[in-house]
Amino acid sequence: MKDRNMIAIIDYGMGNIHSVHKALQLFGAEVCVTNKPKEILSADKLVLPGVGAFDDAMGELNKQGLISPIKEQIKKGKPFLGICLGMQLLFEESEEAKASRGLGILKGKVKRFPKAKGLKVPHMGWNQLNNISQGCPLLKDVPESSYVYFCHSYYPEPSGDDTIAARTVYGGDFASVVWKDNVFGAQFHPEKSQKAGLKMVENFVKLC
Repeated sequence: MKDRNMIAIIDYGMGNIHSVHKALQLFGAEVCVTNKPKEILSADKLVLPGVGAFDDAMGELNKQGLISPIKEQIKKGKPFLGICLGMQLLFEESEEAKASRGLGILKGKVKRFPKAKGLKVPHMGWNQLNNISQGCPLLKDVPESSYVYFCHSYYPEPSGDDTIAARTVYGGDFASVVWKDNVFGAQFHPEKSQKAGLKMVENFVKLC
């Protein structure tokens, strides 16, 4: 009998799979690491991690035939979590990309941090989540100003504020958590963010 909380981590060759897998298992989830469309389509929830370049990531997703099953599962209302680059891929386009469009699940563009005196790029290390949306299921019981771990040179700029669930300040204000219906995105690494991050992982595991 299939477990009702099977979470598929989409392995397209560009994700931090091990630590995400381990974090999900801490909260009793059945986890499948896969690049097979059929397994993605049979999962109850999806996680799309990502480290690297936007063009390369979209190229791999396309080459492995994973874009269609991802969009189909999202359309069905299955909970979906994009982490770091996996969050950026949810948007329509990126300043980093020369050849590829994003998945277009969320409206907006991914931008590079500006060149500014004293601003180191990539943004790496611990920073705070501000203006946390109390209604976002991923952020339930995550305190305002919680610290989480970032490592990125690009950030998403949604077309409207209605999809922004938390913000972070680094050379300006940017969306660090996005949320629309069953789709969630974290620009940081929840699996590496200790208490606050693991609370988000737990919340995702418990989503119906």
